[in-house]
Amino acid sequence: MDVATLRKILELERKRGYEDGAVIGGLDRYLQRWGSEFPDSLLPASYASLDKRQRGEWLKKALHWLDGMEVEGQRVPAPSAKMDKNLDEPITTIKGISTNLAIKFRRLGVQTVCDLLYFFPRRHIDYSKRKTIAELEVGKEQTIVATVWQAQEATLGGRRSTEAIVGDETGNMRVVWFNQPYLAKKLRTNSQLVLSGRVSLFRGLKVFLSPEHEPLVSENLTHTGRLIPLYPLTEGLSPRVVRKLVKETVELWAPHLPDFLPEGVRSRAQLLDLPEAIKQAHYPKNEALKDSARKRLAFDELFLIQLGVLSRRRDWREGGEANPIKPEGEVLEAFLCSLPFALTRAQQRALEEILADLAKVRPMSRLLQGEVGSGKTVVATAALLATVASGYQGAFMAPTEILAEQHFPNISALLARAGREEKVEGSLRTFSSILPHPINMALLIGSMKQNEKERVHRAIAEGEVDIVVGTHALIQQDVDFERLGLAIVDEQHRFGVMQRSALRQKGGSPHLLVMTATPIPRSLALTLYGDLDLSVIDELPPGRQQISTRLLEPEERDKAYHFLRQQVEKGRQGFIICPLIEESEAIEAKAATNEYERLSRDVFPDLRLGLVHGRLKSSEKEEVMRRFRGGELDILVATPVVEVGIDVPNATVMLIEGADRFGLAQLHQFRGRVGRGEQQSYCILVAESPSPEGRERLSLLERTQDGFALAEEDLRLRGPGEFFGTRQSGLPDLKMAKLSDIALLEIARREAIRLFKEDPDLSRLEHQPLAREVARLWQDGIGGVEA
Repeated sequence: MDVATLRKILELERKRGYEDGAVIGGLDRYLQRWGSEFPDSLLPASYASLDKRQRGEWLKKALHWLDGMEVEGQRVPAPSAKMDKNLDEPITTIKGISTNLAIKFRRLGVQTVCDLLYFFPRRHIDYSKRKTIAELEVGKEQTIVATVWQAQEATLGGRRSTEAIVGDETGNMRVVWFNQPYLAKKLRTNSQLVLSGRVSLFRGLKVFLSPEHEPLVSENLTHTGRLIPLYPLTEGLSPRVVRKLVKETVELWAPHLPDFLPEGVRSRAQLLDLPEAIKQAHYPKNEALKDSARKRLAFDELFLIQLGVLSRRRDWREGGEANPIKPEGEVLEAFLCSLPFALTRAQQRALEEILADLAKVRPMSRLLQGEVGSGKTVVATAALLATVASGYQGAFMAPTEILAEQHFPNISALLARAGREEKVEGSLRTFSSILPHPINMALLIGSMKQNEKERVHRAIAEGEVDIVVGTHALIQQDVDFERLGLAIVDEQHRFGVMQRSALRQKGGSPHLLVMTATPIPRSLALTLYGDLDLSVIDELPPGRQQISTRLLEPEERDKAYHFLRQQVEKGRQGFIICPLIEESEAIEAKAATNEYERLSRDVFPDLRLGLVHGRLKSSEKEEVMRRFRGGELDILVATPVVEVGIDVPNATVMLIEGADRFGLAQLHQFRGRVGRGEQQSYCILVAESPSPEGRERLSLLERTQDGFALAEEDLRLRGPGEFFGTRQSGLPDLKMAKLSDIALLEIARREAIRLFKEDPDLSRLEHQPLAREVARLWQDGIGGVEA
């Protein structure tokens, strides 16, 4: 028995309040695989049939039994394989990794031997093909080994940066790292440095702008012709230490990895076996083997996602019957006639698809895609109204409190047009004249006073509230619905996908509508959201303003600052997005903090600036966002990982630093944060060192406002920034797969469907290792909520 994984799943089940949602398909199905290893007295006849108190008692006994096993040092063999080495051991079992080092690795998400095997390099440097300074060609990605003659902090384009002069036997050249002043102290005179990046021309001289870099480590260069891995790092972990430890771990442990992929699948897809793929992913013999390794590991991720998605679709559809929602036609007609605009054809089509699903006994499970401003909220409000008209309750969940607070008055305003707002009492509102009875609507968020929350909880449980708007708090234990008919989840990628099982606990089998503003190409949506039917609002209402977009060079940054200041002087507000730094969120947050301090001190000392980054607590982020939305701040400085989807009609400028590091559709998402009001809005792209291809991508953004066209182009160009960031997707993290791998996505989907038809529960003996891997990936990848 894989004790570590079983314990993880049981503890997750306890943490989620015994909702039977810790693993796809429920605990009963999972425990069947281990039945022979459990004492008869411990195995429940049916966990699903127990009430929450009984489930809690059973979990307590099961965890106590596991404690006893671990104390006695027992190890029950996993049903999938009798492995010589336990890959779930902590990394401290690896020679050379102390407790102190393990803490640093933990910051990078590496806790077990298996984690380290799957800790893949960001990229490889091919030292065998390096060039001298004299041989460098402008515009190409190249590598040199040079000596640092001097390095100093410099102010370039108004930003604290590092400037260095390096040289080899053929000449010297200048190297610049924008916005990274701390490097000046790290680059020691006369030290050897490996530099890899694109060469630019500045005043007739070759220069490296923000290249990848690392100290030259001689023993790693004894392997001539070798591709050397560059791993993500954190403070206290040097490239040399990480490479040495990973290499030794891969050589010792990779051969013990059981290959969970069925032989037939591996053969049809022409894939390497797993141990070989792991080895070649870290230290490939050549580019061809590196690509083969990436193909195998990327296939694994996409295949496992597909199996999870297919299982989820079946569980949702077979988990129970929904209440058919069939409102009288004139109700919706009156609502739509009250709007100051006519629905677009795309909105009408989406609404018809949703209403057709709601009328069925099978629970709806639909994804509604539409860009910012396309009118998703109107369609969602119509669906909620249909639900209430049929005698059921509707729930609308946003990913953050500030977005819930934004949706509440927006939906209220739509209902008030159709009827009258009769009563406002705290977080409760009442509307009349739409239906024969009044419609009661409530807001429920975590920051409300306790007595107000309890009042809303009671009203929901007693059926007095028809529509409730809130955050994920709506599916917590102490919120009970009397007759939940429809649940709407806004911005799916910010919610843990597994939470829909908790939704089911709230209202039998409610219909589910998921909304997203991310423009996902259809082929990709069918793969990532294979468990959801798809509706697309692919046109904007007439009169929607075009956001003026312009690409600037780094030396033109002062123009952008001057323009932003002019807008603030007119009473407007603006965003500044800091560059994407892949190495770590900590480095990204530090760089953003330095940039915020520089802007506050040197560029906008008389203006009011705010800062949000991924290392702030949720409450701190919410407070800064509220102040910005309320007009207390002029400029919001933010890192790209922070959700800035708040509606600030007064914000007219979006200034994006390091624009060449982002995918087109992500840039388009940022651009959509302005232009929400009546004033003309602007998006300014500042690119550090774009390649000719990168410049073409950014000029495309200048020319088009169509998010779907940009998303398709992102996939075609396979740009450096994935347009759909898995860090916020609610899907398991993709370490190797790129979402631009459409061909591989389709192969993985085809193989998953084929296997699912043969053995949907993965209960056959030869599929046991695969079943465990699916459980592990989905449990780790979508364990919780991101607020």
